[in-house]
Amino acid sequence: MKLRTALLGAAAAVAFAPAAFAERGADGHVNVLYWQAPSILNPYLSSGTKDVETASLVLEGLAGFDDKGVVFPRLAESIPTVENGGITEDLTQITWKLKPGLLWSDGTPVTSADAKFTWEYCTHPEGGCAQAARYEGIESIETPDDLTIVIKFSGPKPNPYQAFVGGTSPILQKAQFENCLGAAASTCTEQNFKPIGTGPFVVTDFKVNDTVSLAANPNYRDPAKPAFATMTVKGGGDAVAAARAVLETGEFDYAWNTQINPEQQAQMSAAGKGVLLNGFGTLVERIEMNLTNPDPALPEGERSTTKHPHPFLSDIRVRKALSMAIDRQILVDIGYGSAGRPTCNLVPAPEMFASDNTECIPQDMEGAKALLEEAGWTDTNGDGIRDKDGQKLRILYQTSTNPVRQDFQAVIKDWWTELGVEVELKNIDASVFFGGDPGSPDTFQKFYADVEMYANNFDGTDPEPYLAQYKCDKIPGPENQWQGENINRFCDPAYDALVDELAKTSAMEERAAIAKKLNDMLTKDSYVVVPLVDRGRLSAASNTLGGVVLNTWDTELWNAQDWFRVK
Repeated sequence: MKLRTALLGAAAAVAFAPAAFAERGADGHVNVLYWQAPSILNPYLSSGTKDVETASLVLEGLAGFDDKGVVFPRLAESIPTVENGGITEDLTQITWKLKPGLLWSDGTPVTSADAKFTWEYCTHPEGGCAQAARYEGIESIETPDDLTIVIKFSGPKPNPYQAFVGGTSPILQKAQFENCLGAAASTCTEQNFKPIGTGPFVVTDFKVNDTVSLAANPNYRDPAKPAFATMTVKGGGDAVAAARAVLETGEFDYAWNTQINPEQQAQMSAAGKGVLLNGFGTLVERIEMNLTNPDPALPEGERSTTKHPHPFLSDIRVRKALSMAIDRQILVDIGYGSAGRPTCNLVPAPEMFASDNTECIPQDMEGAKALLEEAGWTDTNGDGIRDKDGQKLRILYQTSTNPVRQDFQAVIKDWWTELGVEVELKNIDASVFFGGDPGSPDTFQKFYADVEMYANNFDGTDPEPYLAQYKCDKIPGPENQWQGENINRFCDPAYDALVDELAKTSAMEERAAIAKKLNDMLTKDSYVVVPLVDRGRLSAASNTLGGVVLNTWDTELWNAQDWFRVK
């Protein structure tokens, strides 16, 4: 099957609006809890899910992905396809048409110039963009009139639904951001904290790492939406408290990422005030290996950069041994129950893109010990810690503050200690860890540790832009304000070449085979990424909140304009 076949009937708009409301703001206030508090409302300066999803209430793209992963129009009049002439036969160009009459929340017209500017903003050579992979392969963007956006690719682009599609790639208002290009991007506080958008809500107040206050957008394109006049997105606390605030106390209407263990899930659900929403997509809890040296003795600006390779994690045998020592099924049992599955894959879904990579699932402690012996790491001092050439095998293992993650850290530390590795644990407030502040030493992008653990996923059902994040030019560093997406500092020209091949391959079977190979290059062929658990999204919604549809292919707030109060 050719991808072109899929493009012919790519997507149609789906109506999710309930008949429960017909007047904007009629249902008063709604309380949403993102316990990992937002630190910025510009997704181009943060790849933290908390920031991207909260920003999606305000900023929108031309299209999004629905709960089935199907592309549907937002600001676009329709989805371009080969059949309707919106995509050229040679797949080198896509033409989008804006809906007529669209307004920014400040009342000014939305035009094609805003889309072109957004591309220029993200790809500016003097800046760093957290979503640069969404714009891979674009040669130029032309705007023949105010409603037409013509994207020309450097070669055939079988999957053209990347730029301006999904919550990670929205359109910015040129008038607001035109003085924020390049190195100036991170200095534009007003713009990054209160972006002018087209979404159902506008920001009225933003307390960083705490609270976002929003009101219904008076210029939203549907006059009957949103049903809620105001919304509060509250940060802080932890996953357990977030789940309790919806399921037991009823203080909040919706809580994102209620990462609680199976016993707590059953206990809290029994209170009867809300329900847990669970759905599998592409969210994988993983350990990332730092291929560069995070030693604090190095000069600032050189720590965790390619100037200094990691002293022992540069050896695949050490990385593989650390993976072999882990029992992934135990992690699932203690952390997720039915909401998790052991995995060896960075791309666990859709099924056609998932590698048959399962060799990491059985724990092999003896094999791991033998591999370290082979690599020259032995316990010469008899203290239980392996060493080589006078260096101890010591690891700083960091993650965000979360009860399940701290449980994982504890058991993995036990396994690695048995392996002969000295492990120091560190947990960082999630609002900081997943924030995009280039001045903070504690972001996951800075990676001032040997290994770190978190979960991530991708928009839509095609992993091409996700896998492109691991190209050499996506490495974060001081020169791009630490905004690169290649967290591990992995660089392999063969990998880059295969990503480029994927970008121009149209046959679905061939695309799937390439994606699997790329997945394997990052996992079982190199152990740069060590996947642990294929996590279902787990969030909580009040019984009095209607219209909620869990979406694992885009942001969870993807249809907040359709939410309403159950009477």
